[in-house]
Amino acid sequence: MDQQKIGQFIAERRRERGLTQAQLAEQLGVTDKSVSKWERGVCLPDASNYQPLCEALGMTISEFFAGERIASPADPAIAEAAAVSLAETSDAR
Repeated sequence: MDQQKIGQFIAERRRERGLTQAQLAEQLGVTDKSVSKWERGVCLPDASNYQPLCEALGMTISEFFAGERIASPADPAIAEAAAVSLAETSDAR
């Protein structure tokens, strides 16, 4: 999982939606400093924020983990890679 790529994607999607970091943070119940850290690739959001973040930015969970738009979100290889990446991250904790 590439935190830098994911962060850039979050920033890109937020800007496309016309949201400031503060507005996105308010929607998610976090601080704008948290959003800034995500976008700079310093850290990822807490797992409890994955779905709300994806909904706010109009992306799928698979796209979130890939850090890019996926032409066919039903592609099983992409979905499997995202699931494996999430499992590896969870195991590392």
